[in-house]
This record gives sequence, structure tokens and C-alpha cells, in this order.
Amino acid sequence: MWEYTDKVKEHFLNPKNVGEMKDATAVGEVGSIACGDALKLFLKIEDGVIQDASFQTFGCASAIASSSALTELVKGKSVDEALKISNKDIAAALGGLPKEKMHCSVMGQEALEAAIKTWRGEKVSSMEHSEGEIVCECFGVTDHQILEAVRENDLKTVEDVTYYTKAGGGCAKCHEKIGELIAQARGEAKPVPAPAPKRLTNIQRMRMIEEVLEKEIRPRLQLDGGDIELADIEGMLVSVSLRGRCTNCPSSQATVHGVVETILREKVDPEIQVREV
Repeated sequence: MWEYTDKVKEHFLNPKNVGEMKDATAVGEVGSIACGDALKLFLKIEDGVIQDASFQTFGCASAIASSSALTELVKGKSVDEALKISNKDIAAALGGLPKEKMHCSVMGQEALEAAIKTWRGEKVSSMEHSEGEIVCECFGVTDHQILEAVRENDLKTVEDVTYYTKAGGGCAKCHEKIGELIAQARGEAKPVPAPAPKRLTNIQRMRMIEEVLEKEIRPRLQLDGGDIELADIEGMLVSVSLRGRCTNCPSSQATVHGVVETILREKVDPEIQVREV
């Protein structure tokens, strides 16, 4: 599993500026719950200066921490100053992020840009149809997003692109196209070859499921008074029991499939199915 800095842990466990802002003058939305991460950023802008910021996010600890740090970074800055904030600045404010989690900081930068575009009256693509052509069907990532990530972060391999955008982290069918986009962005004659996808052994998969449940999913549910226990693993079928406030909750199926299953598919295997027992 990943090593998080104390700043990441602090922003995750005690996030700043959480929730919808009723009097926001600009709102930026990126990502999709269906793809595992989504962020809605609210800004209150007066005389070209960001007076306040808040967020709502669906994602892992790094996504929550990145969103929290971003809202602190933008407050008090002019719109032009805020537009200069990059995903690297967001990661730096957290004392660094694991390379596998850099896509969370990129999502923050994209939400900020989208919010400022709406404030300026510019056209903003919807979450489901971001600018450009979809390259990664599993996570809805476009060629525009990949090219921008490669250029801004000096990415060199398909694996790098996956860390920063999630593209290529599912079925791997888009690896060849991602390699071509890397070559295009870097002005290279040949695409960087995509690494062969590695299949987990049954034991590796079981251990990863247990780790993700314990270190990522349980802490999220416990923040709202809920909890979860692993009941059984049969191949790709994971059986869980909800505890605490999650027990008999009307939204239990949304939790099982929208949170638990989504995170396990992202972190462990895209073919995993989760059921409540």
C-alpha cells in the first residue's frame, strides 16, 4: 500500500471547506462517480479575487486531501493567480503524493480551471463528455487530458499516464493509443511501448482486497459512523457486511456498489463484484 504524508492524513481526516456553497459565483465539476472519482469545486469570487472556496468529492483519501488542500490554496488569490496553480502545487501542499495517486491532484487542477471558465462565461464540457476524444473507456479519459498531462508533467510511459490520469488502468486496450499520444506530446518518432498487463494471483488479489478494505474503505465509512467487515472472497465475488450506521441504511446498496465495489475495482481488479450479506 501507499505511504501518505502527515499533511495528507490531516486533510483526509479533517478536511477543510467541505460542502456545497449556496452563494458560489463559480462551480467546476470534473470526473464521474461511475469512473471512481468526482469533484465539485465551489468558488466565491468578488472583484476578481477568490474570497472563499469549498468542495464535494467522491473518491479516495488522496482525492479528499487534494480537494481540501486546493480550497486552502486558492482563497485570497486573484483569478489569474489561481489559474497558475498546477497539480504539482497541490501535491506539494500535501508534502507529496504517491505517484499512483497523482491523478487526484490533476483532478483538482481541472476542477479549478472548469470553475474559472464558468465564472468567465466560457463553455465548459460536461463531466461525461470532456474536451477531446475518449481514449480510455474504462475511466472516460480523453486524448486532450492525456496530452496535457504528458506535457505538463514530463510523462514518459503508459504507466506514468495511468498514475496521473487513470487512463490505461483498466482493461489495457487503450495502451497502444496512449503510447502514440505520449510520442506525439514529446515529439518522438515512435510510441513508448506499453507494459504488458500483470494479472494478480488469487492470493495477491485476496491480500489487496483486505488491505484496501482496511486502509481506505473502512476509514471513510467510519467518518460517518459506519463500518464494514469482510465476510468472504470467492474469486471475483467479494461478500461484505455493513456495520454501525450503515446497517439497514436505505442507501446501503449505494454504499456497497457506489463506494466499496468502485474502490475495489479501481485499486485491485476491474472485474470485482461486491455483495452485502
